[in-house]
Amino acid sequence: MDHIAALRALIAPGGRLLSVPGCWDGLTALLVEKAGFPAAFVTGGGIAMGRFGQPDIGLVTATEVIDTIAAIRDRVEIPLIADGDTGFGNALTLARTVRGFERAGASAIQIEDQGFPKRCGHMAGKTVVPIGEAVGRIRAAVDSRDEMLVIARTDALAIEGLDAALDRAEAYLEAGANMIFVEGPRDMAELDAVSARFAGRVPLIHNLVEGGVTPTSDGHILERGGFRVALHPLLLMHGLVAAAPGWLAHLAVHRTTDGLPLARLSDMNALTGAADLIAWGDDHAG
Repeated sequence: MDHIAALRALIAPGGRLLSVPGCWDGLTALLVEKAGFPAAFVTGGGIAMGRFGQPDIGLVTATEVIDTIAAIRDRVEIPLIADGDTGFGNALTLARTVRGFERAGASAIQIEDQGFPKRCGHMAGKTVVPIGEAVGRIRAAVDSRDEMLVIARTDALAIEGLDAALDRAEAYLEAGANMIFVEGPRDMAELDAVSARFAGRVPLIHNLVEGGVTPTSDGHILERGGFRVALHPLLLMHGLVAAAPGWLAHLAVHRTTDGLPLARLSDMNALTGAADLIAWGDDHAG
C-alpha cells in the first residue's frame, strides 16, 4: 500500500498543486509515469471512449474498471486515483466496488452523487440523487475501504445551484470523505466560493476538461485558491483524436507513413521495458 501513503503525502497541506493526467490502459499510464507525473487518474470517460468507443454516459461496468485498474497497477508504481462513478448500484454494490478497486491497486476512489443514467460531469442533462442517499454512498465507501482514500464528488451545482452543492460537499466531508470535488464551477465567483468554504480544511479537486465547464485552466490560479489536485482526464485522448485524422489522411493519400511525426518500434520497446523483461526471462529460463 505504499502508493496510498504516497498519495497522502502528495495532497498534504502546504504542497504544490498536483496535476494529474488521465489514463485508461497500461500504455497511457506508462506515458504519464515516464513523463514524471507523481500520480495518474484512471478515467471512466477515458475507458468508455478509449476501450469501447462509447460516450461517457454510464455504460462501463465496475468489473471493466477494476480490470483496467489491475492492468495499470501491473505496469506503474505511482498512485492511481480511480473513477468510481456512482458506485455502480446501491450501497451494497458500492461496497463491493470499493473493495474491488482497492484490491486492484487504486490509491483513491472517486464517488459522485449523480442519478442514473449518469453522464460526464461537463454534459447537460445530469441528475443527482437525494442528499441522504448520496451521504449513504460516501459512508458505504468509507466503511468498506481499508486504506484507500475516498473522494466525494458532487454534480449538484449545475442542477440545484451553488449553495446546495456546497452543503452537499459539507455533508460528504462529515461522512468521512478524504477529498472534496465540486464539479463544474461556472465562473470565478463560484470557484472562489468552493475555495473559501473548504480550502485548508480538506484537499480540493478541480476537473480540467478541454472544452468543458471551468472558469480557468490555469493551475497557478487553482493553487493560489487552495486547490490540491487538478485532474486532466482526457488530455492524452484529446491529443490523439485531434492528430489521428491527419495521420490517417496522410496514409490514405500517400500510402506511406513517411514524414509523419511518429514514434518508432524501438521507442515502444524502450517505453514498455522489452529489453529488461527479456533479460529477466532469460535469467529465469534455467
